[in-house]
Amino acid sequence: MRSLVSSSHLQLAGFVLGTVGWILCAVSMGLVEWRVWHVDNTTIISSGIAWVGIWKVCFISYIHVSPGYEEQFCHKFSGYDSSIPHEIYAAQGLLLIAMCTGLLGLTATVFALRNVYMGIARKTLITRFFLVGACFYIFASLCVLIPVSWNFYSVAHNQSIAFPPSYNMPSSPVAQEAGAAIPVGIIAGILLLLSGTFSLSYRFPVTANPITKC
Repeated sequence: MRSLVSSSHLQLAGFVLGTVGWILCAVSMGLVEWRVWHVDNTTIISSGIAWVGIWKVCFISYIHVSPGYEEQFCHKFSGYDSSIPHEIYAAQGLLLIAMCTGLLGLTATVFALRNVYMGIARKTLITRFFLVGACFYIFASLCVLIPVSWNFYSVAHNQSIAFPPSYNMPSSPVAQEAGAAIPVGIIAGILLLLSGTFSLSYRFPVTANPITKC
């Protein structure tokens, strides 16, 4: 059993990295700061800064607010609006898929580690669940890195968005920069990829005495 447990230290570290990566994926998906827009018209966007996320766009405004107070206005993206770029809708779907597949990867890894640490030396069962977990981790990593990279490309090229008039947003910013959600997403994708690599590297120890042959 000692040989069996010592063979899975890297996979245990991968489980920890995968858990952190999955949490950061959820954080990145929930943040509105994917793109930070700097606008010159401060009539409505009083601070001159707007945040464009994958679910909504927000900005600070002093209109219709008592002097000395500010209010954050947000407009949620509803349905499939052709004015919203494809990379935003792709990010919505792919990050939801990443959350589900990442959770499946964690579940498979937990099951494999449970057998290892309980001394259930079933080679086929353990290696298969580590392999399944690795596939889920790597797929989840791709589902995070693709939309994050796509949106970062749009920011780097200062691409515009034709928002509906009701959003009170200009179609083009003076300048824009990547918000906090993008680096968080990059870190999440890298951690999930590392976790998958660690799970793939598992080798069942030949010295382990199987309790149940498979």
